[in-house]
Amino acid sequence: MVVGLNGPGKGYTVGCVPEIFQNPTGFTIPVYGSARLQVTVNAPSYDNNGNLTYNPAAKAELSNVAGYQTFWQVVYAGSFEGSTDVGLGARARLPHMVFTLDGPGSDSRLIVDVAHYW
Repeated sequence: MVVGLNGPGKGYTVGCVPEIFQNPTGFTIPVYGSARLQVTVNAPSYDNNGNLTYNPAAKAELSNVAGYQTFWQVVYAGSFEGSTDVGLGARARLPHMVFTLDGPGSDSRLIVDVAHYW
């Protein structure tokens, strides 16, 4: 999964969790799959005036992952106090690695790479 960021990355947290929680309410978001990764990016999805800079049309289906081996669902879990959350449902608890890449231009990308097998 790739998260595009405006400007350089300012940090992130990614981890296996029993449930995906909505930021800031704490409500549980149902996610397909036997395992879940909560991805928190230290970047808001709104500007300094509170205007949305990212407003997905379908918060429960950020990307169509039909036919994917590992990913079962990608959900938007909210943005609050400078951080944005995404939930990733996977078929099983599998090894993963997370890293950032610079570019294009002055932007950056957060990469969440989940193994297909273990």
